[in-house]
Amino acid sequence: MIGRPAIFLDRDGVLNESFTGPDGVPRPPSGLDEFVLVPGAHDACRELRSLGFLLIVATNQPDVARGTQRREVVEAIHRHLREAVDLDDVRVCYHDDADGCDCRKPKPGLLLTAARDWGVDLTSSFMIGDRWRDVEAGQRAGCATVLIQSGQAAPISVDPTVRVSSLRSAVRWIRDQVRQGAGVGPATLR
Repeated sequence: MIGRPAIFLDRDGVLNESFTGPDGVPRPPSGLDEFVLVPGAHDACRELRSLGFLLIVATNQPDVARGTQRREVVEAIHRHLREAVDLDDVRVCYHDDADGCDCRKPKPGLLLTAARDWGVDLTSSFMIGDRWRDVEAGQRAGCATVLIQSGQAAPISVDPTVRVSSLRSAVRWIRDQVRQGAGVGPATLR
């Protein structure tokens, strides 16, 4: 049996707004009071679902390991996100780089375990993100990759399958690939 296709979505900067800290680095919302969906996120996810995709968030939340955020706050944000957007799953890495885990993007662990648990065909799936870590994780998992260039993203050294300006643009591009019968997946889209 062939697995189902999935859309793996980064959280901050893709589904919800991220904030630029004093150091110029994008940061996640500190709590529900700062949580704001990106314009069109609900409709974008609804359209992706109508195309037959599972929707799985794959997000790094290292501030928990760094002691600057509490896990229960991150989980409250995820509950709120799931109420706002119809998602199948939310996968989280709470580690920092120094932890050496397999789940922190750019390693593909979040995507690989979700694929195993949900019966996902990674070769017909996409990773949508706004940073090089998302692109590399998607590539390492065998997915096509969509980079949302938000103006906050640092330069990247890996090439995504496609670069777009917004989540809405990402959905339009994926929809076009599906409608064109492109075989959807990194091997057929390069």
